Amino acid sequence: MREPLHVLAGRGAYDSPLRRGVYILPNLVTTGGLFSGFYSMISTFAGHYELASVMILVAHVFDGLDGRIARLTRTSSRFGVEYVAPGILAYKWALEPWGTWGWLAASLYVTCGALRLARFNVQVESVEKRAFVGLPIPAAADMVVATVLLYYFLGGEGATHKHIILLLLIYSLAGLMVSEVPYYSFKDIHWQSRQPFWLLIAIIVAFKLVIAQPQIALFSVISLYLLSGPVWWLVRRTRRLRRVSHAPAASSRSGSTGAASP
Repeated sequence: MREPLHVLAGRGAYDSPLRRGVYILPNLVTTGGLFSGFYSMISTFAGHYELASVMILVAHVFDGLDGRIARLTRTSSRFGVEYVAPGILAYKWALEPWGTWGWLAASLYVTCGALRLARFNVQVESVEKRAFVGLPIPAAADMVVATVLLYYFLGGEGATHKHIILLLLIYSLAGLMVSEVPYYSFKDIHWQSRQPFWLLIAIIVAFKLVIAQPQIALFSVISLYLLSGPVWWLVRRTRRLRRVSHAPAASSRSGSTGAASP
């Protein structure tokens, strides 16, 4: 005998995912990241660009915690705030006077960020663990933030050269995000195991620099990381070309030796 429809409906509602419960901590962290990113956009439209930059950094902290908690709880909660908010900040802060070229640059940055995230999700299980393919989205956003914060720290408010610098920077960041330039991921560092003593000293010095001059420290670290990808790519390409150039010479020598032998 079939059960009444209201019984089946009640059972379906009872067995729904919401009735079984939700993960509190991952959702709270995700909400914090969304709030920070959204507040960054609101601050940008209000003209508070320094506050908007700081809120992007806060959103990145939540994003990093979100990824770790998601791996622990085997959940997923990724959103695109980390590449939308920097694009809006860049446009309102320095790209708007360029007109069409300005919003095209900002939209290209956001589009390349979305493509970078889509490629990462597809290749996450197949690419080399110690290297990202293309500039990571948080690093690109941090470069925009570091430029804005350093600009105000150096007292450059009112200068017009920021419009040219940021236009070139945004196009460069967009290209690096969708490129195949490798960037170190720091995933192969096991912090719970023993590490070289110089690494501890370097971390302590870095913390001191961040506390003393956070704007300069942030800009310097992100700039070095931004340049590390192309340098690593050139080194790997040079080594590959050397191996290819040496291979024919080695094979020709072995062939001539074989022909001379009886």
